[in-house]
Amino acid sequence: MARNRVWSAQRQAAEPGYFARLASHQAPEFFWIGCSDSRVPANVVAGLDPGEVFVHRNVANVVHSSDMNLLSTLEFAVEALSIRQIIICGHYGCGGVRAATEDLPHGLADHWLEPVRRLERLHALDLACEPDLAARRDRLAEYNVIEGVRRVAETPILQRAWARGEDIAIHGLIYDLSDGLLRDLHCSMARPQQVALQAAAQEVSP
Repeated sequence: MARNRVWSAQRQAAEPGYFARLASHQAPEFFWIGCSDSRVPANVVAGLDPGEVFVHRNVANVVHSSDMNLLSTLEFAVEALSIRQIIICGHYGCGGVRAATEDLPHGLADHWLEPVRRLERLHALDLACEPDLAARRDRLAEYNVIEGVRRVAETPILQRAWARGEDIAIHGLIYDLSDGLLRDLHCSMARPQQVALQAAAQEVSP
């Protein structure tokens, strides 16, 4: 409470009317699906202020097709807030990914992390090429983000939005705890028709 009062006073002094402006409306540019890990707060690592990013977080940033919490948040982001940039962000050293690769009981987390274990089996040959267990887990964290991008793109929410002609893009990022940097996994997906038009334009460019 004391820290909150100090922060509020400092923010108000630096930008008078800041809280009144925030209270009047919500118009974030980004929807962030990230991990619950306390070391990866969306606003902080992206250098964004409150009000600039709409956030959903869960253990290991897993996109479950039956997760009504995530789906309702995604629907609100797309249809009510008109967000056009969706980010799936994982991180290296993820405890959820580590738990998914351990032969140990983790309670309800074992059910939640089943998609990550499925990815581990699917990419077993590629993961085996990594030099050590930590590197394999970090590579699996990347695969989990890429799969999340694909799963969000397949939701009826995005399919309907794209069918309406809305140019919504989904991006996959990974955060490195060791240096504080975000890295692009180059797995972005956008409205199929828009992608086709851009590709055609590039082909005819001199």
